[in-house]
Amino acid sequence: MKRIALLGMPNTGKSTLFNRLSGASARVGNWPGITVDLMSAKILLGGHIAELIDLPGLYDLHGFSDDEQVVRHFLSNNAVDLAIIVLNSSQIDRQLSLALQIKNLGMPTILLLNMQDEAKKAGISIDTQSMTQQLGFPVLQISAKYGDGCPQALLAAAKQIADKPQRVSPQTIASLLEADVQIEQEMHNIVKKSVQMPTELNDETTDRIDKVLLHPIFGLPLFFLAMFLLFQFIFSAGAPLQAGMAWLLALLRSNILEPLFSNLPVWLNGLLLDGIFNGISTVAAFVPIIVLFFLVMSMVEDSGYLSRAAFLMDSLMSKIGLDGRGFVMVLMGFGCNVPALMGTRVMRSRPMRLLTMLVIPLSLCSARLQVFLFMIAALFRPQQAAIVMFTLYMMSFLTIFLTAILFKDKYKSTEPFILELPPYRFPTPRQIWLRGWQEVKYFLKRASKFIVLGVVLVWALTHYPTNVPPASVGTLAGQIGALFAPILNPIGIDTQLAIALIFGFVAKEIVIGSLAVIYGMQGDALSHQIASNIDWVQGMSFMLFTLIYTPCLSTIATMKSESKSSAFMWLSIAWSLALAWLVSFIFYQGARALGF
Repeated sequence: MKRIALLGMPNTGKSTLFNRLSGASARVGNWPGITVDLMSAKILLGGHIAELIDLPGLYDLHGFSDDEQVVRHFLSNNAVDLAIIVLNSSQIDRQLSLALQIKNLGMPTILLLNMQDEAKKAGISIDTQSMTQQLGFPVLQISAKYGDGCPQALLAAAKQIADKPQRVSPQTIASLLEADVQIEQEMHNIVKKSVQMPTELNDETTDRIDKVLLHPIFGLPLFFLAMFLLFQFIFSAGAPLQAGMAWLLALLRSNILEPLFSNLPVWLNGLLLDGIFNGISTVAAFVPIIVLFFLVMSMVEDSGYLSRAAFLMDSLMSKIGLDGRGFVMVLMGFGCNVPALMGTRVMRSRPMRLLTMLVIPLSLCSARLQVFLFMIAALFRPQQAAIVMFTLYMMSFLTIFLTAILFKDKYKSTEPFILELPPYRFPTPRQIWLRGWQEVKYFLKRASKFIVLGVVLVWALTHYPTNVPPASVGTLAGQIGALFAPILNPIGIDTQLAIALIFGFVAKEIVIGSLAVIYGMQGDALSHQIASNIDWVQGMSFMLFTLIYTPCLSTIATMKSESKSSAFMWLSIAWSLALAWLVSFIFYQGARALGF
């Protein structure tokens, strides 16, 4: 089987082209010589099946960022039959250096100049025949977004492989990657002979929009308003979908699974239904909002607006050791911490990426939001509810800023924040769907794997020993809660709330369900019971602790995977627990000292 490497700079539409060529056949695979997974897909090329590998975007083949090393190690350890390079037509004068570096490796190559529609709009004309003659391999203009030129690109790729069937050995490439050969001068000569560009790229529509959205005074308020409306749409539209999914899962349990498992031993029936099924259904019920979140955010990302948000916030974020991209990732974390952690891949500096990953779990994610809405409704009057919720959001930001300030010297980045503002784009429905679906598959794969393990453990803790009521203080979970009483009592968290926090370690969505099991009630009855057992000070301390303490298992697993460091994962867990206790202690003891 022929192997094709897809290379290009970030934001050139490389992934869009990969999605268009692969459709729904993409998969994640491991490759010799590298420690990360790469997307690959089997495509039909010249009547034969070929494997297309989507390599990370990079600016320089000879650089030392994580992405550049991944590409270099892949090429040095895996034989490649063809390199397909994707560059931005409207930025060819700055991006052609990468094509020249790859040319020096001696592999069969074709160059695809993407976004030809934007180049034409900017007044740029490119003589692809002249460029082909000078580079020594085919150069074609395409639009991956709309599919223009993609069939011709596949034909050119098939012809290159047929004309040059001999693979360049990885050892040869490894030796060639050691040196640069007059890249800058050659690039200058080719651009001078082949490309005609206006003195200034001008997009009147983009400029008019940026005058409003990048306004020094109104830019940030408009961004916060836009993100608020987007999140409002996500949760408003997702709520009935989530309720419908929960109804279907309840129907599945009552009508199919309970009769099917009725003859099993009691312990096995409980494990399958109350443990594994409840854990999986918790994640499944949340999937509609996750799907909607990814679809909307992929549209926003591809539009070019998040780059402008990073630009607006960079000055403030740089003072606490982060940059504008970190602010965008924190905002994504308010929807779900998992995709926000994965989004840090755009950062080339490892220290900056680690610091950003350290603060993301402090974002008030939608799973925590469900807990807070329930507790606020039980303990506060409607007139107070908005103030309490606003306070929790502000506390989330304060803990993020505090963490960044305290750890910025440990994870100090010297990488300058260079940001190029792309023109505004309107992604096609197909782009949105493919991008969103791939992210959702990745989330489900991670979440389901660790949620199942977690809920089995939680079920065991709340059902043994068997001679006491489930989830009571006599179970292992109750004994653990009693064990932590000396630590949690000073912050107003009793044994029942402590057991709920144990459930919350698996997934914050389980907290409310665990309280229902503990108290043996649900709905309004549960709300009244909680209000009679604890006062608003205890409830607020519990919510502050829930806001800050250890995130869910899916977030922890993603953090370990993305950081490739168990030590960093444990640092994050320890810091969040310590900070949660300290904040709750100061609030609880301070409120009691004031007579509340």
